[in-house]
Amino acid sequence: QGQEKLSCNPKKENGTHVVLCELGNPMKAGAQITVDMELSVSGLEDMGDAITFQLQLRSKNSPSPSNASVTVTVPVEAQAEMELRGNSLPDTTVLPTGWQGVEGSRRLEDHGIKVEHVYELHNKGPSTVSGVTLRLAVPHQLGGRILLYLLELGTDGGMNCTHHPALNPAQV
Repeated sequence: QGQEKLSCNPKKENGTHVVLCELGNPMKAGAQITVDMELSVSGLEDMGDAITFQLQLRSKNSPSPSNASVTVTVPVEAQAEMELRGNSLPDTTVLPTGWQGVEGSRRLEDHGIKVEHVYELHNKGPSTVSGVTLRLAVPHQLGGRILLYLLELGTDGGMNCTHHPALNPAQV
């Protein structure tokens, strides 16, 4: 008939986390109550694909053989939205029309204009992520000729980077 907020108290009982909710005192014999509960549980990243709750209705008045517990299994699905941002420094590069690279040179300026590409991978949540793989394809050749000469790859923030075999082939 009416809706009321329950007063619930978390506590530890026999080494497990228990939430006790007072449904009514006194409660009339034969009363029927529907309860909607919303539980917020953190740290589920390593819990697998489901979490199990034991639910039990207990009466303080008299022990009842119907105090059996019910097991409820809820599927767990982590969600995280990833965002990749990138830019180039400088954002536009134009080589002079008569420019030629110096074959065999170890000087950077003899191979073209330096362009730095910076990419940032952001987790917009709500869950944390681990084991993310980012594959970035860079067009380093065009028509059999070098388009971009890849010098180095680097990461910040505890990420691992696997280098492409065409990275700095002339050891400039």
